[in-house]
Amino acid sequence: MLVAPALVPTVAVLVAGLAAALAQSLGLVPLVGRPELSAQAYLDVRPDLLTATGLSLGIAAASSALAAGVGLLTALLVVRGAAGRRLLRFASAVPIPVPHLVGAASMGLLLSDSGLLARLVGDQGSWPALVHGPWPVAVVAAYAWKESAFVALVVAGALATRVASYEETAAVLGAGRWARFRFVTWPLVTPPLAAATAITFVYTLGSYEVAWLLGPVHPEPLPVLAQRLFTSPDLTARPQALAVAVVTAALALAATVATLAALRRTATWR
Repeated sequence: MLVAPALVPTVAVLVAGLAAALAQSLGLVPLVGRPELSAQAYLDVRPDLLTATGLSLGIAAASSALAAGVGLLTALLVVRGAAGRRLLRFASAVPIPVPHLVGAASMGLLLSDSGLLARLVGDQGSWPALVHGPWPVAVVAAYAWKESAFVALVVAGALATRVASYEETAAVLGAGRWARFRFVTWPLVTPPLAAATAITFVYTLGSYEVAWLLGPVHPEPLPVLAQRLFTSPDLTARPQALAVAVVTAALALAATVATLAALRRTATWR
């Protein structure tokens, strides 16, 4: 009841937007002509849609995995009071207030063939194409750097109040460091880590600006493809853009449902 005033309008806007996009992608709300139920928009964009889906899933999976690994390691070091804890907390908190567009621009200045790293190495001529190259290295790096701070914040908040007492009890009972991590820390960290990773995956899958600024020109990720088709002067491309958006939303929903199903099977959730 306390969250209903914020939840109900949010769900209403989300459902209305998705329903409108689905209807227009199926030809039920055409900009010109008579309404007619058809999957032609999906068929027209299918060749680009398949490659864009593979690229977007690859970017989202790689970014989420790196963010989860770095975020988990950072959270464990902060919670357990490792050396340089204050400096580590400051470094991990820096990316949080930085907008994604600013972070992407900074990553481009760092990784481009004339960027900071290429100048430091002093071999700009043979520097690999990390920005707008055949592989979305800069896109993955930008998302992983930005979202690792979010993962660390979520995991550290979940562990800060519980892990110390449980680990002390396990140590008194004779558990070693690896046993404490396996039977105490890992079960406690799994739900928040999985939830934060799923949020990162879904956000990365649908985010536009970083992939547009740093990603390959062809093939295009799903958000970039949808934006290009939506802003095309050819109005007949509008249903194709919304078809791409509907596919992106369906993939995000599938990832969310899969994460919730997996979390319900964990001992900590039960």
